[in-house]
Amino acid sequence: MADIKAKSTTTPTSNLFGKENYMWILAGLAVMVLGIILMSGGKSEDPNVFRDSDVYSTTRITIAPILILLGLGIEVFAIFRKPKA
Repeated sequence: MADIKAKSTTTPTSNLFGKENYMWILAGLAVMVLGIILMSGGKSEDPNVFRDSDVYSTTRITIAPILILLGLGIEVFAIFRKPKA
């Protein structure tokens, strides 16, 4: 039987993401971090008193989750965006 050797070919590797993709990734992370900060809020002055207006505020219940989902959407866009050649 003949000895078959595999030819090793080297192809130039290119980056998976371009510079703009990385900028979009950082923007998405910043939006998500902002949403997490808004969701965490501040601490209560008196731990023995429960104020539902602090816990169930519009910022914590509506705006912060929307920002987190928006940040995740930006991340998906950044991953699937084709870098310019």
